[in-house]
Amino acid sequence: MKPLEVNIIIEILGRPKEHIKTAIEQLIERLGKEPGVKLTEKTVHEPKEVENQKDLFTTFAEISLELGSLTSFFGILFAYMPAHVEIISPEKIEIKNTELNELGNKLIARLHDYDAITKKVIVERNIAVNELKKYAPDLFKKPSLEQQLNEQSKEEKQKSKKS
Repeated sequence: MKPLEVNIIIEILGRPKEHIKTAIEQLIERLGKEPGVKLTEKTVHEPKEVENQKDLFTTFAEISLELGSLTSFFGILFAYMPAHVEIISPEKIEIKNTELNELGNKLIARLHDYDAITKKVIVERNIAVNELKKYAPDLFKKPSLEQQLNEQSKEEKQKSKKS
């Protein structure tokens, strides 16, 4: 397969301004050292303060890459999560079913990892909420917003039935 010519945009948000500038440079350096990746061009934009946010900055880099395989391409997408990606060439990509199987299995593995992380966070959140209820029950006496909306909805239905 011919190498893939790819343009990506990577964004970083954070503080302080100097830190995100250093972080994006380090990220680009690490990207260029990835196996099967050749960094051909980069443009790093100066950090700018985020509107309506005190001391929060954003920056981005436009990066051109030459990738040896689709596996490298998807590896970059997963590892660096660019804000935008564009394959410049080749216009048509031919792929063997074994390569597609490999990419599909890597995608599924990643999704399973995310699912496991999400489930773990939900369990930990529930444990924390239960502990809070145990040691600070007064925090839970006030009805939640959802409960308040449900009550309002019931009251409105009753009023409309009476009308």
